[in-house]
Amino acid sequence: MQAEIEALFDRKPTSYSAADFSLFDRFKAALNSGEIRAAQPDPATPLGWRVNDWVKKGILLGFRMGAIVDMSIDPLRQPWFDKSTYPVRPLSDSSGVRVVPGGSSIRDGCYLGKGVTCMPPMYINVGAWVDDGTMIDSHALVGSCAQVGRNCHISAASQLGGVLEPVGALPVIVEDDVLVGGNCGVYEGTVVKRRAVLGTGVILNRSTPVYDIVKGAVYSATDDQPLVVPSEAVVVAGSRAIHRGKGAEWGISLYTPVIVKYRDAKTDAKVELEELLR
Repeated sequence: MQAEIEALFDRKPTSYSAADFSLFDRFKAALNSGEIRAAQPDPATPLGWRVNDWVKKGILLGFRMGAIVDMSIDPLRQPWFDKSTYPVRPLSDSSGVRVVPGGSSIRDGCYLGKGVTCMPPMYINVGAWVDDGTMIDSHALVGSCAQVGRNCHISAASQLGGVLEPVGALPVIVEDDVLVGGNCGVYEGTVVKRRAVLGTGVILNRSTPVYDIVKGAVYSATDDQPLVVPSEAVVVAGSRAIHRGKGAEWGISLYTPVIVKYRDAKTDAKVELEELLR
């Protein structure tokens, strides 16, 4: 499949044949089943993850192939117009996914593990991977190709940014047993390692370093590596004073995420309370 997808992506025909659409349907089914994914664990790499750029090419190919069609449930009260290649993801009671009524949407071409809970309204985009037992809470977004591990909680109004292009770029990674607090934002290929906790309002991206006051370290992205939040880190929204120029004169501080501790029994007890909602 990889060779066929890459060949079709590079060929850019003016029109697509029935065989081309059949290939894309097989590709999308493989995304849905978890047979393929945009990024996957790889212990041989420095970050423990590698990008499958051909999968990203296949996702982009779907946008190129699709035409805008009317997907409206009710054309007057709820009109929907989107690419024909990306309707909502098919689910049934045997899928083992709990989608609570109230305006959520899950795009076709993403993997949902058993026991995933979707609280309304939330959105999961194409190419995403949401593993077993994870909760996607109200108003949360799982962007294109974002990878979310087992037993995570992506809390209300949080965003995991989509990273679809360039195809070789690592998407946002949230590993197993991570709690992403309300109104957080994880962007630009940030990697949140297992059992980390992001407190309410934490923003993580390539531009803002994370200050670890426990270990006396500063973590930041480089030209060729994303920001990485260590395993079991508890991160809160903090600030850093400006010491020069007008910023100092005006008493201005800049936002910065701060690791204030690493997970302990007290943290685990707070996180375990979330199990009651699953």
